Amino acid sequence: MKPLHSITAILLSLALLTSCGKPADPLTFTGGYKIVSKTTVPAFAQDVVVKDNYAYVVQGQGGLAIINIENKDKPEFITYITEDVRGYSTKIDINKDSLVYIAAGTFGLTIININDAKNPIVENHNISIKPAKNVYLFNNYIFTPISERGVKISDISNPTIPGTTIEVSTNGFAQDAIVSNDSTKLFIACGEVGLSIYSIAFFQTGCAVSPVLSTTYLSGYAESVVLCNEKKLAYVACGTKGLQIIDYSDIADVKIIGNYNTYGYAKELLYENNNIYITSEKRGLQIIDVTNAKKPVLLGIVQTEYALGIDSDEKYIYVADEYEGLIVVAKK
Repeated sequence: MKPLHSITAILLSLALLTSCGKPADPLTFTGGYKIVSKTTVPAFAQDVVVKDNYAYVVQGQGGLAIINIENKDKPEFITYITEDVRGYSTKIDINKDSLVYIAAGTFGLTIININDAKNPIVENHNISIKPAKNVYLFNNYIFTPISERGVKISDISNPTIPGTTIEVSTNGFAQDAIVSNDSTKLFIACGEVGLSIYSIAFFQTGCAVSPVLSTTYLSGYAESVVLCNEKKLAYVACGTKGLQIIDYSDIADVKIIGNYNTYGYAKELLYENNNIYITSEKRGLQIIDVTNAKKPVLLGIVQTEYALGIDSDEKYIYVADEYEGLIVVAKK
C-alpha cells in the first residue's frame, strides 16, 4: 500500500495536469486574433487614437508620440513632443481639424495641432479643466470628466480655446462620458458608483443637462462606457469586475442584464458589430461576443504586458500598452 503522502502527491499531479491548457483559460485562448507588430515608445503608453495612417499615443509624462502605421507590419516611429505637454497624459481624442485633445490630470487639458504629423504644435496647454480624467468630443463640445467634480462641458466653436458652458455634478468620481447618437442622453461612468444617465439637449446657443435620470449601481469601478444605440445597451468596463452590460431601453427601469469576468482590470473598451474589445491591464486585450447580451462569450484574447488604451479601424485593433508601447492586432 502506498504511503498517504505519495497518494496525495499523485492526486495533486493529476489535478495540475487536467487543469492546464483548458480552452476556457483566457491566457491560452487566442481565438485566431494575432499581434501584427509592436512599436516601443519613449515613455509609458496610456491611450491611443488613430487617424490617416498615424497613431497618436499619449505616454504619461512623455507627452505625445506619433507613429506612422501605413505599413502595419512595420510601423515607423516619427516623433514625440513633450515641451508644454505637462502633467501625466492619460487619455486622448481628436477632432476633424486634426487637433488632438489630451487629458492630463491636475494639469488639465492640452491641445496639439497635428496637421503636419512630423511637426506637431502645441496650441494651448494647462487649460484649467481639472483634474482631467478623460476627454470626449461631440459636435462642438468637449466633455471632460473631472473626478469628484463631475463632468465639465465646454464649447469648442473656437477649437483651441474652450469656453466653459456647464458643469454636471455626479455621484462618484466621473471617469468617462459619452452622448447617445440621437443627442438626447449623456452617459457617465462614475467610478465607485456605477453608471449615471442624464437628459441632454443641444441648442444653437449652448446645451443643457437635466438632473440625473437614472443611476445604476455597479460592482467594481466604472472606468469606461460605450453604447450600442440601436439596442439601447451600455457596456461598462468595471475594473476588477470586468464587463457589465446595462439595458436602458426603459429609462424608468434601467438594469444590468449581463456581465463577463475578464479576470483582469477592465480599463477601456470599444463596441463594434456585436463585439466588445476591452483592455484588461495584465490580462491583455480581450474580444467578447455580446450578440446575446445576457450571455457574453469570449472570442479571443491577445496577451500583452499591461493593456490600457484602445482604438480600431476596419481591419485592426490598436492597443496602448504601458510597457510594450503600440501593439497592432489583426482582426479575424
